[in-house]
Amino acid sequence: MSQQGAALQSYNNELVKCIEELCAKRDEIHKSILQEEEEKVKLQNDIRVLSESLAKVNESLAKKMATRNEFDRTIAETEAAYMKILESSQTLLSVLKRESQSLKEKSVPAPGAPSSRNLLPS
Repeated sequence: MSQQGAALQSYNNELVKCIEELCAKRDEIHKSILQEEEEKVKLQNDIRVLSESLAKVNESLAKKMATRNEFDRTIAETEAAYMKILESSQTLLSVLKRESQSLKEKSVPAPGAPSSRNLLPS
């Protein structure tokens, strides 16, 4: 019986050793879980901060794009108005040249016509 008691004691010691090893591995895994949970919380916070920054950048971009579109519209309208002014100036210059030429032709006496000096009483 003492031999059976010794075998039983040996099995018991081995069983206790296995249980202690399993507990040690469990503790390692638990520490790893805690570290990863801390990392997860940190990453979630980073994501929140980055999401807020992204939202602010998107808002700023939208405002700047709207302003740029207003500039584009104003520039296009100004260029169109400027082209109309150039066309009007060109038309005015053509009319002015034509009228000037017409006035020159009227003021030059035709050959053989009495000059305006001869019409004045002496």
